[in-house]
Amino acid sequence: MSKTVKAKNIFKKNKAKKSVKRVSVKKVNRLKKTLGKAAHSKKPAEKVISAKKPVGKVTHFYDQIGVAVVALNSALKVDDKIRIGREERFLEQEVKSMQIEHQKIQTAKKGQEIGLKVRKRVRENDLVYKI
Repeated sequence: MSKTVKAKNIFKKNKAKKSVKRVSVKKVNRLKKTLGKAAHSKKPAEKVISAKKPVGKVTHFYDQIGVAVVALNSALKVDDKIRIGREERFLEQEVKSMQIEHQKIQTAKKGQEIGLKVRKRVRENDLVYKI
């Protein structure tokens, strides 16, 4: 059952029970907001992320130092905004630090594996997208 159908059922139930409970305007607006873009878009929310071609893929994550090893499919440079993850679980951040063989670099080319400092935990096989 889709979100819009559920919302319509909620509205119908509340209209039927007017004497028992009235729906506040805030509650209706909150429901509309939560359904909002996902209900009106043609693509589901998780498909919107995967519509772009990924820049790379996480091959390993070192949780002690917060570094992800990323195999690149295209170029990446410092100060690029990226999104790491899949579907509804993802991390957005700006590239602050990249390294190859413990040497800091400003740009990385296609085919290289880089160490990328990340704010939160990421998982192996997570995809990296440029925003």
